[in-house]
Amino acid sequence: MLNDLRDTDFSDLGNATSAVKVFLLGLLLVALLVVGYFLMIKDKWNELERAEQEELALRADFEEKQRKAANLDAYEQQLEDMQELLETMFRQLPSKTEMDKLLVDISQSALAAGIDVELFEPQVEAQQDFYAERPISIRMLGNYHEFGEFVDSVAALPRVVILTMHNVSLRRANTDGPDGRLILEGQVKTYRYLEGSEIQQQTEGETAAP
Repeated sequence: MLNDLRDTDFSDLGNATSAVKVFLLGLLLVALLVVGYFLMIKDKWNELERAEQEELALRADFEEKQRKAANLDAYEQQLEDMQELLETMFRQLPSKTEMDKLLVDISQSALAAGIDVELFEPQVEAQQDFYAERPISIRMLGNYHEFGEFVDSVAALPRVVILTMHNVSLRRANTDGPDGRLILEGQVKTYRYLEGSEIQQQTEGETAAP
């Protein structure tokens, strides 16, 4: 075969031996297969690999959703239990009729602790799902000990009182006295639970809204 290839005149392949012709045709076929692989089959193979990866991802997503669907009743029961617990906790907050007295008690607790209440101004309350929040603008003058006593007094009130602070600043008063007086200024919010009639009225208002 090697001798035949060396003796072959490639400019006149028509007179080449049959063995050389078969060998050259084989080489041509291999070359065509290689070119065809890189032009067509390789892209299809990559597409197949991407499709297989996508299938695995979809299968994993389906199995996760199937698992969640199987536990849907348990999740819904857990959510319902948490909702009931949250509502029960809010039921321990003051009612609408107790709110005004509560605000007076908070203000009186500050005075009893020796704090100078320069501003204690309740604002319009805002209703949420099953509770209402009442902002209060405050400006109080006292020392650390007095503010600590005030917090203890509020915590000891008969009703559960939640006070959250918003944009509140605590700074030294502009005095030269030795008592280390501080100014507490900003807005706090206190909360009460909504009664059944209020929740119903709120629901009806949302239903009637366009």
